[in-house]
Amino acid sequence: MTRRGIASARIGMRLAGIAATAAALTACSMGSMFGGGQDSLQLANANATPAQIAQGQANALPSIATKCPPVKITPGAEALFYYGGGKPGNPDSLHYQAEFDQETRNCVVSNGQIAVKMGVSGRVLLGPAGKETSVKVPLKVTVDRNGMAVFSENYVVPVAITPPAQSAEFVKVVDNIAIPYLNGDDITIWVGFNSGK
Repeated sequence: MTRRGIASARIGMRLAGIAATAAALTACSMGSMFGGGQDSLQLANANATPAQIAQGQANALPSIATKCPPVKITPGAEALFYYGGGKPGNPDSLHYQAEFDQETRNCVVSNGQIAVKMGVSGRVLLGPAGKETSVKVPLKVTVDRNGMAVFSENYVVPVAITPPAQSAEFVKVVDNIAIPYLNGDDITIWVGFNSGK
């Protein structure tokens, strides 16, 4: 056989080997796709509906929810002024005032509910008539869902003021708020000083 003939024979053998390998791979692929084996059963069950996908995404949200409701200060309850027996509004009669510094929250979404842990910090400052060494700060936390209250609770936070200090900080954490949740709900957490009105 000539040198050219030997080279042609070798090329032919290589092509035949490649074709055989391709045929074997094709047979395996067809068996997985159409043979009705375990793999095809898993693939068939993997075709989720849009609703199932949405449900899966909701259940897969991280611990810190992507849409944690905001914490806002209740209008008209941003500060607390205590005048004792003095004349309200008279600066010389002011015993103490309280105000907010910061609000924060952490949410976990699970089983159609948002579990909220929220906290608020603030400060009590003595006024000209203030000689208190302990103060009880009244707070109110409310959660509105689509314009309706779904949670409302009053709290009393004790604050110690150690002389000669004229002010002291307070912190209140609330971690028992559970809110039914659907995508698109408008939820707001309100916190303010409870004047008893």
